[in-house]
Amino acid sequence: MPPLPTSHPARQSLRALLCGFAQIFLQQSPGCGLTSMLIAQHRGYPPADIAIGLYGYNGILLGLLLSLKLPWTPLLPVLIITSATLSSLLLAPWMRRMRKHGWLPAFTFPFVLLGWLLLALVTQLQLPLATPTSAPGTPELNLLQLMLAVLRGLGQVIFLDSPLAGLCLLIGLRLADGRTALWALLGSSGGFALAIFHGWPSDGALAGLYGYNATLAAIALAQVHRSPLIPALGILLALLLQPGFNALGLPALTMPFILACWLIRAGTQSWQKAVKDSTPRV
Repeated sequence: MPPLPTSHPARQSLRALLCGFAQIFLQQSPGCGLTSMLIAQHRGYPPADIAIGLYGYNGILLGLLLSLKLPWTPLLPVLIITSATLSSLLLAPWMRRMRKHGWLPAFTFPFVLLGWLLLALVTQLQLPLATPTSAPGTPELNLLQLMLAVLRGLGQVIFLDSPLAGLCLLIGLRLADGRTALWALLGSSGGFALAIFHGWPSDGALAGLYGYNATLAAIALAQVHRSPLIPALGILLALLLQPGFNALGLPALTMPFILACWLIRAGTQSWQKAVKDSTPRV
């Protein structure tokens, strides 16, 4: 629903903040960030874009990534605020060119680009890293573990290795759109299935690490294409692209999802243009 112009500014800001979290899953429902949103407001970016959370989700993801990788120090909030600010400054010109010149959607590319730069900076400066939690032993594969892995794949979108978190996110998606929730489940399930089929590390598969990019690709493409073949192709592309980043020594983050959607978008545009050019003119 569109923001109410007569609402109190504090309510509008809270709604935009909540929508920023929802936009991580490409939803506009506040039921499903802060610094990046405030920067967007300060610089006078389109209020409609701010209201639906487009200037929040990249900053939220950057804050989650940095909080996961770095322990608490006075430097942490500085890095989060700076990176969230930069995410809005990168997104605004991209969106202008997307609308005027037909650029591909940015999705979470500001998060990926800044995430790579920040992780490289952390390594270069040899900053102390957060102590990782000890991983439990690999459990036996059964129906219960399959269900938990699928839910973890949803939670991993926001760096949460928790089936309960994934269940809460699934409920939120269901409240926003039942079809979207179904595609999210199929994307996460596809990631787990392909990982097991190809013999990728089972601990990563059970933790949902191969499901979140496929989940995002399925959600994004299902909202644009009614044919189930396109989201299914997006799931496959995201899964096939993900291992390549390990070979490059780069954390995949959400780049496989972005590339999968870009490839399909470019492919459909080229196909439509070819069909149009081949149509006889009367």
